[in-house]
Amino acid sequence: MLTFYKRKCCWLVSLLLMPALSIFAQQKNTLADLIASANNHLPVLLQKKELVNAAKASTLEIKHSFLPQLYASEQVNIGTDNSMAGSYFPFGVIPSTSSGVAAANNGQAATGNIGILYGNYDLINFGLNNARIQNAQAYVGLQEADFQKEEYFTELNIARLYLNIAKNEYRLSADSENVSRYENIFTIIQALTSSGIKAGSDSSLAKAELSKTKIDYNQTLGNINQLKEQLSYFTGIPAKQLKIDTTANNFTDTEIDSISFANDSANNPLIDYYSKMKDIYVSNNKLIRKSYLPNVSLTASTWGRGSSIEYNNNYRSLDNGFGYQRYNYLVGLNLTYNLFSTLYKKDKLSINNYQLKASEDELQQEKYALASASLQADNALQTTQANLREIPIEIQSAEDTYQQKVAQYKAGLISLIDLTNASFVLYRSQTDYIETISDWYLAKLDKAAATGNLTQFIQTIK
Repeated sequence: MLTFYKRKCCWLVSLLLMPALSIFAQQKNTLADLIASANNHLPVLLQKKELVNAAKASTLEIKHSFLPQLYASEQVNIGTDNSMAGSYFPFGVIPSTSSGVAAANNGQAATGNIGILYGNYDLINFGLNNARIQNAQAYVGLQEADFQKEEYFTELNIARLYLNIAKNEYRLSADSENVSRYENIFTIIQALTSSGIKAGSDSSLAKAELSKTKIDYNQTLGNINQLKEQLSYFTGIPAKQLKIDTTANNFTDTEIDSISFANDSANNPLIDYYSKMKDIYVSNNKLIRKSYLPNVSLTASTWGRGSSIEYNNNYRSLDNGFGYQRYNYLVGLNLTYNLFSTLYKKDKLSINNYQLKASEDELQQEKYALASASLQADNALQTTQANLREIPIEIQSAEDTYQQKVAQYKAGLISLIDLTNASFVLYRSQTDYIETISDWYLAKLDKAAATGNLTQFIQTIK
């Protein structure tokens, strides 16, 4: 179908491109260049990249947390030593006093020092460490998928803007040709009215029509500038420096038409993000189960201590309290288990399972939405392809009619209204072509985005 269309309408392509060649003689911005610029400029993409790096750093931090805990401390103290028999739960603000049980308070000061080396290591936690690593890696996958989704949307927006700018650039060429056509009509009418062949009102009417074509031209130019400002937002390239390449391809491209738009769910970032979100909750389930299992740890400590108080409560001079006088070590194997773990685990799993089900529904909703978008794109393609078969007939007929009307008007056989109507039909047929082929491109873009083939589509836009 496209080959047929190219054969019938190649003359129009050349006609529309000629004014654009001089305008775009300088360096052009390809679609791939614009996307590369956006990837290095758009703050939201840079933010997503940093969040990926943060998630990876978090995974490394979790791995390092599995190393043994080893603490060293040294204290030098001076104070009283008064204690009482009996037990109490420790408070962090109450200093520890050893020995010092006497019949009355003793206000005499004593010195002492203590040095401690303490270590703790989880020997067995029944897979908790591995579950924590997998959970952290799942978050890395989610952040990467979030970045790729944002990047995908950015590429889609840039591609859409690129095609809309290209459409308006072609529209501007058609508007320029329309202005030239009405300037020619106005020149003909002036010659006929000055010779008395035509009434002066024809000249006024033609002048009004000419002004209307210039208004259309200005409106299209304004649309281009607005679209370039939007593109500048994504790429960081000033709008005045953006030059869209509308000459590299014909506006129809058989390479694009040959793309296979098979549904690529595995590589579609719009689906992968929700799939990774589901993976988070699957990973959370495993982590929750492992978190409430028993924990076996090895604890060891050694310490040395000195005091100015002797074993028989004899207070010596303060300088005798410095220096280690007694040494100890202690090694313990600890088994820790919260007897209410089953209840806590059940509550946590219940919450997470609801979230898991919600993520599955969200994933399914996105698949439905993309499937619907794909079908809508198919319907749009069917319409544009049917219209493309008719446009060559419309353009050729409009061109023939316009040339006939010009000759008839010069001969005095028709009115100015008949001539301007013919000119309008020709202009409309040209804009119909531009609109239809633009709709074809945009429908292909929507199809590519919905099926996960956006990158392949962009690569065909040279």
